[in-house]
Amino acid sequence: MSHLNREKPLIEAQDVAKSFNTQAGSVELFRNLDVRIMPGESLAIIGRSGAGKSTLLSLLAGLDTPTEGQILFDDQPLEQLDDAARADLRLQQISFIFQSFHLLPELDALDNVRLPLEIQGRKDADAQARHWLQQVGLGARLDHYPAQLSGGEQQRVAIARAFATEPKVLFADEPTGNLDDDTGQQIIEQLFDLNTNAGTTLILITHDIDLASRCQRRLHLQNGRLEEVPA
Repeated sequence: MSHLNREKPLIEAQDVAKSFNTQAGSVELFRNLDVRIMPGESLAIIGRSGAGKSTLLSLLAGLDTPTEGQILFDDQPLEQLDDAARADLRLQQISFIFQSFHLLPELDALDNVRLPLEIQGRKDADAQARHWLQQVGLGARLDHYPAQLSGGEQQRVAIARAFATEPKVLFADEPTGNLDDDTGQQIIEQLFDLNTNAGTTLILITHDIDLASRCQRRLHLQNGRLEEVPA
C-alpha cells in the first residue's frame, strides 16, 4: 500500500444529503454532511439505531448515491462512474462485512471466499481462501454450506471473504455482532492487524465502545450531523 498518497483523502463526502420518499412523505437522514477519510486510517461511525449509519456506509462505498452532494474515491467522483465501473472499483479495491453476511447459499464456505478472488483473476485464489478460513477458525468447515453454519460461523466466512481480497478499504457493519466474545476479540485483532500491516483503510459501524475506541477516529452520527468524538 505504499503507493497511496497519504497527503490527500482516499474517500471524501462533500455536502452530502440523503432522503427517502415514503407513504408518509419524504424522510431526510442527513444534509450538508462532510467527511474526509485518509488512506490507512481507522474510523468508527457510532450512533443510535436508525440514525443512518448503514446508509452512510453504503454511500461512502458507492453502493448507494446521495440525493445531493458528491462522494469522491481517490479524487474520482463516484457519480461519474457507470454501474460497471463502480462494480469493478468495489471488486478490486473495496471489501465489505455486512450484518446480513450476503453469502451465496448455493456455494460452500470455501467457494464463497474463493469466488471474488477468482473474479479478480488471482492465481492463488484457492490457497488464499483456505488460509483466511483457517485464520477465522473454520478450517474444518470448508465444505459446509451457509444453511449448515451457525450465524456466527456465517459471519466468520464473510470476514474471511473480506480479508482475502486484500482490499484498499474495508467497510464493516457491526463486524463482531454475531460472534462470541473470544472469537470477536480474535476478529478485532485481525481487523487492526490488516489496518496496521497492510495499510488497509478501515471504516466501521459499531455499538461496541471498546471496538470504537481502538480506531484512530470516532464520528458520532446524530440528528443528521457527524461530530468528532474526542479520544
